[in-house]
Amino acid sequence: MSLDDTLALLSEAELFELVERDALRLMAFAAETRRLRAGEYLFREGERSDGGYVVMSGALAVGKESGAAAIAGRGALIGRIALFVRMKRPVSAVARERSEVLRISPTMMKRMLEEFPAAAIAIRDALADELAGLSADLEEARRLLAGDVSSRGAGAKS
Repeated sequence: MSLDDTLALLSEAELFELVERDALRLMAFAAETRRLRAGEYLFREGERSDGGYVVMSGALAVGKESGAAAIAGRGALIGRIALFVRMKRPVSAVARERSEVLRISPTMMKRMLEEFPAAAIAIRDALADELAGLSADLEEARRLLAGDVSSRGAGAKS
């Protein structure tokens, strides 16, 4: 894949669409490409993370070993939190077909954020907005559940 193709792919991936071209170029040069065969694991649930991955080609199943999996195709970002911190992987990712991914390490991500503060601010703001939305959704769910419990409790007394 050419540098221009890699830059175009990165610019479409979640979070990276907020990053200026020079920052993407830095990541494209420093990132590692990994090729997977069908059935090969990119990582397994419980393993220590080594960064996030952008799917360049193919498709990966991402999910709990014991449950359903989402399919991540071209341009998908897998392991977003692992871009920022090393942690145990909460899910597994396995190639459903021949696939190629680009690994962005936390060290590389930190360097990019330090060298491109506008990108750091844009990513921080996007993550904060997402967290605020999740918090609002959880609060709404709590209210609905509290209402259901109150309704059931009231109905049981009748």
